[in-house]
Amino acid sequence: MPASDRAVELTVAAARAAADLKAQEIIALDVSGQLVLTDAFVIASGTNERQVGAIVDAVEESLHKLGAKPLRREGKQEGRWVLIDFGDVVVHVQHAEDRVYYALERLWKDCPVIELPADVHGTPEGAEAGE
Repeated sequence: MPASDRAVELTVAAARAAADLKAQEIIALDVSGQLVLTDAFVIASGTNERQVGAIVDAVEESLHKLGAKPLRREGKQEGRWVLIDFGDVVVHVQHAEDRVYYALERLWKDCPVIELPADVHGTPEGAEAGE
């Protein structure tokens, strides 16, 4: 069963909030076929701990406006890999180095990608926004 409409709505909102803060390589995966606890993962990267924290704050604020509250948050103090569990959606914001090392996309490669609007994919690593 594919991700619920609500999960997709929250996924797009989270991805858009991350993109607004220049997150890199934003992707969304439909993990509903593999996990019973959540429907979707959003994965985004920041270039430093401060940016990771800012992205997390923006995602929480954006989803709060849609009535979603985090059930659990882990890793914010360190700012390297922050996981925010909203129930229907789990958002992973990782420092770019940790993103490469842990390669969540590879671990979940069998899950379908949730298509995001063109303005939401984030800045490719090494490129400046607006290029």
